[in-house]
Amino acid sequence: MSLASTGQPSIIRTERGLSIAGSRITIYDVMDFLKASYPPKLIRDKFNLADEQINAAMSYISANAAQLEAEYQEVLQTREEISQYWEEKNREHFEQIATTPRKPGTEALWTKLEKQKSQRNS
Repeated sequence: MSLASTGQPSIIRTERGLSIAGSRITIYDVMDFLKASYPPKLIRDKFNLADEQINAAMSYISANAAQLEAEYQEVLQTREEISQYWEEKNREHFEQIATTPRKPGTEALWTKLEKQKSQRNS
């Protein structure tokens, strides 16, 4: 683990995985942005981290690159599985909503909504 100047670990393992101490930001969150070519300063600002926190994360990623890459790929796979689950779950829900009759007296609102949707899509 990387140590902060206080002697406390700056990277800790939580239920979310490896995280930056004092935040809810994971190393995998930082890696997402690094892989998208964001510079560390922008990542620091995006997550509202202190210089010490982003520096610790960057050092940890550099020192443990091979191990982290394998773990990161597992995280990506899990994210994809969760995303697919919720897409399917929501699809069923939206299909159910689509078959539900509209309340009387809301025709004008639905017409307006459909017009706005068609304008956005064109």
